[in-house]
Amino acid sequence: MTLTLADVTLTYPDGDGRLTALDRVSLDVPEGSLTAVVGPSGSGKSSLLAVAATLVTPDEGRVVVAGQETAGLGRAEKAALRRERIGIVFQQPNLLPSLTAVEQLQVMTHLSGGTTRGARGRALELLDAVGLADKADRRPHQLSGGQRQRINIARALMNDPAVLLVDEPTSALDHERGAAVLDLLIALTRERSTATVLVTHDRTHLERADRTVVMRDGRLTEAVLS
Repeated sequence: MTLTLADVTLTYPDGDGRLTALDRVSLDVPEGSLTAVVGPSGSGKSSLLAVAATLVTPDEGRVVVAGQETAGLGRAEKAALRRERIGIVFQQPNLLPSLTAVEQLQVMTHLSGGTTRGARGRALELLDAVGLADKADRRPHQLSGGQRQRINIARALMNDPAVLLVDEPTSALDHERGAAVLDLLIALTRERSTATVLVTHDRTHLERADRTVVMRDGRLTEAVLS
């Protein structure tokens, strides 16, 4: 399994006590597969992504990313693991307004401390993969919402991650564009053999996911899609 969470519990301070955000959550996501996570607001979906991304350390349980046990890793080691093995697609693209589409991707190589040689070629390859090769020199204000989200996805793939974590990528898009983004995520997951976790509120197209789980009150259960 490329991403494994085993019996993960996460609590936060809440007045005189503690609030349980994740309650003994276990999840295995094989490479080349997409697992969708649905559930109401406040159910623990964001906490699940934060733990999987090593941004938050759980109280108990194991998190294994691409064969790497994360327990005991220091802050710098976790940051390196995120840079090298984890791609994160946020709900809002947050593209840099002064950079072109291809530069949005190239800057990821610079930030990760990798060699910039060949970075433009890889960036152009990824833009082509998301259907935006002809928009490489456009800036965010010249692109539609769906196009900006596609660049967001391509940017997350720039460092060839083993794990792709995607947070509500279609929330600001209409039905047709949202379906196109989901199709793209599924295709890229297969082609690049990532272990993809997609948090979404939209159950419309989830029959195409490899697995769908429901988060409710910090617990995961298998979804039954009608």
